Amino acid sequence: MDMKKRVSLELRHRSPTEVQELVLDNCRSGEGKIEGITEEFSNLELLSLINVGLTSVADISKLDKLKKLELSDNRISGGLEVLAERLVNLTHLNLSGNKFKDISTLEPLKKLPQLKSLDLFNCEVTNLADYRESIFKLLPQLTYLDGYDIDDCEASDSDGEGDGVEDEDEEGLEGESEDFDEEEEEDEEDVVAEEDDDDDSNEDEDGEVNGDVDSEDDDEEDDEDDDEDSSPAKGEKRKRDPEDEEDDDEDDD
Repeated sequence: MDMKKRVSLELRHRSPTEVQELVLDNCRSGEGKIEGITEEFSNLELLSLINVGLTSVADISKLDKLKKLELSDNRISGGLEVLAERLVNLTHLNLSGNKFKDISTLEPLKKLPQLKSLDLFNCEVTNLADYRESIFKLLPQLTYLDGYDIDDCEASDSDGEGDGVEDEDEEGLEGESEDFDEEEEEDEEDVVAEEDDDDDSNEDEDGEVNGDVDSEDDDEEDDEDDDEDSSPAKGEKRKRDPEDEEDDDEDDD
């Protein structure tokens, strides 16, 4: 499919001003040039032209809001001046798999003050001695070259942006988790205190109940003792008084 037709399909009945991302990978460019992308794409922020057979970017339109341009796996060897003239806010440029041989061919990129990330994987220029040092010196505005910064630290994400936001989110989550732990500890302390109070009240009630039961048992035992003292022992008969027997005889007379 040629590039113009692919652009029409990607619009999907939208106007060019509504499009922010346009991916045209693996279509065919006529004569190795960019086609169908006009200045009407005024809000375009990402343009991907991977493996479309480009040999030149001379026909790229002025796109003031474009930030990311993917041109990997084409046959571009120079002519980058036009990028500095028409893509003034470009931050990410992928030229990997192209035909760049000399560092001097990249010099026009100095005029892109917002450029933070440049990829040159599989370009002959990467085989030059002191390649990385030379590029960082040529383009001091760069943060990442081939995915690594000047200290060989890998980019944290594909854009090299948003780290601060992630850190703030993580700090916020940590703070929330600490507060949650403290609340849990306080809740546990309250539960333990309530359990202790319940145990104390149960002990008091048990003591009162036991005390009442014990006192009743003691009273019953005392009554039984009194009954035993006042009554004769089992199996014993009360002895008759002799005087009582004389009185009974006199009465008989």
